Amino acid sequence: MKLVDAQHHPQAHQGPRVLAPGDSHSETYRALLPSYSCLSKAFFHAFILTGIPGLEAQHGWLSIPFFTMYIVAIVGNSLIMAAVHMDTALHEPMYLFLSMLAVTEVGVSVSTLPTVMGILWFDARQIDFDGCLAQMFFIHTFSGMESGVLLAMSYDRFVAIYNPLRYTAILTLSRIICMGLGITLKSVMFMAPLPILLRQLPYCHVNVLSHSYCLHSDLIQLPCADTKLNSILGLSIVLATFGLDSLLIVVSYVLILYTVLGIASGEGRRKALNTCVSHICAVLLYYVPMIGVSVMHRAAKHASPLVHTLMSSIYLFVPPVLNPIIYSVKTKPIRQGIFNLFSCKRKWL
Repeated sequence: MKLVDAQHHPQAHQGPRVLAPGDSHSETYRALLPSYSCLSKAFFHAFILTGIPGLEAQHGWLSIPFFTMYIVAIVGNSLIMAAVHMDTALHEPMYLFLSMLAVTEVGVSVSTLPTVMGILWFDARQIDFDGCLAQMFFIHTFSGMESGVLLAMSYDRFVAIYNPLRYTAILTLSRIICMGLGITLKSVMFMAPLPILLRQLPYCHVNVLSHSYCLHSDLIQLPCADTKLNSILGLSIVLATFGLDSLLIVVSYVLILYTVLGIASGEGRRKALNTCVSHICAVLLYYVPMIGVSVMHRAAKHASPLVHTLMSSIYLFVPPVLNPIIYSVKTKPIRQGIFNLFSCKRKWL
C-alpha cells in the first residue's frame, strides 16, 4: 500500500509500508506528520483493516463461527423473504414488514462479509479508499433502514391492537409500499453526505482502522483537517434516525400497553401482548448492542481493543442471525410458509 504518490516519495517502488499499532516506526512516522499536512486525498490510496486483536493466530479457527453466522443470517432471512413472497396467506402487513426487516439484515450481512471473511481466511487487510467509503455507506444505510422498519413494525402492532377491525383497511398494500420506500429514501438521503464529505478531506495520519469493516466513527479519526462539520452531521443523523426511531418505538409501546390494559379479559390481554413478543425481541437485539457500543466508545475508551471489537461484532452480526430464528419459532404462519417452500421444492423434484 502506498501513502503518497511515487513521484513524491522515491522509496514508494520498494513495496508497501503498513503502519499498524505497535509498529516500532509509528512514533517516527507521527513525528513526520506535520511535513505531510498538505497531502491531498489523491495520495491516500487505501486503509488497513484490523482483524480480532490478540487473536490473529486463531483467525483460521474463528472463521468457522463467523462464516456459520453469515450463512444462518443470509439463508434464514432469505427464507423468510421467499416464504412471504410465495405464500399468499402471508401477504398481511405484519409479514410484509417482517420481509422488509429481512432485506435490511441481509444487506448488513452482505456489506460486511467480504472484508471480514477476507481477513479471517486470507489475511487480506487492505481496502482501497473508494471501496471503504462504499462499504461504510451501505453498512450505515442498511442499519438506518433496519431502525426505520422496526419503527414501522411497532406502528403495525399498535394498529393491530388498538383498532383490529380496521387493521387491513388502515395498512393497505399501497401504504405499506410507500412506508418502505420512505424508509429507504430517508436512510439513503441521510447517509449519502457522509462519504461525500469524507472524500473531500486530506488524509495524512496512520491509515489503520480498528475494525474488519469501515465505519464512519473510525474514518472520522483519520483526516488531518477540521472534521467538526462531519462530527456534527454524524451526530445529527444519529439523533434523527436511531434516536427519533427509538423514542417513537417507546411511545408506540406505551400506547399499546395502555390499550391492552383496557381489554376486559385476561386472556385477551395475554393474546394481545403475545403478538408483540417477537418484535420486542427484535428491538432489544438491535438497540441494546447499539447502546452498549456507544457507552463503550465514550466511557471505556481505554478498554481492551478486543472488547470494542466484540461489542461491534455483536451489534452487526447477532440481530441478523437471531431475528429469523425468533420469528420462525414464535410465529406459526412463518414456520408454515417456510415448510411450504420446501414442500414445493420436493414436488418439483
